[in-house]
Amino acid sequence: MKFCTAINCMDGRVQLPVIKYLQNRFDAEYVDAITEAGANRVLAIRDDPHLVESMLEKLKISLEKHHSVGVAIVGHYDCAGNPADRDEQIKHTKETIDFIHRHYPKIEIIGLWVDENWKVNEVA
Repeated sequence: MKFCTAINCMDGRVQLPVIKYLQNRFDAEYVDAITEAGANRVLAIRDDPHLVESMLEKLKISLEKHHSVGVAIVGHYDCAGNPADRDEQIKHTKETIDFIHRHYPKIEIIGLWVDENWKVNEVA
């Protein structure tokens, strides 16, 4: 069994495209899902310490118990939880990658953008 991890928005429209992309990208059978409305913004801004801690605890479980081989931070078109435009969301995604990297410097972390056609694009 091989796992990877998606830190993704809760929006149901992005779940399957991201899972399929990550299964291929990391050659993983399973994708652990850590979801929150506008997850890339939540971890970039970090204005809710309890929510951030909860998400980090879930990531710790995925990495330490499931031995996840990689992590993706996801932003997407038409996000209700992070209504920023594409460029601003990519900035949030990159800030989140840096934040997670400080906690887990040895794990591969990528950034994804899901566009208006629900196509997954690697951005960082």
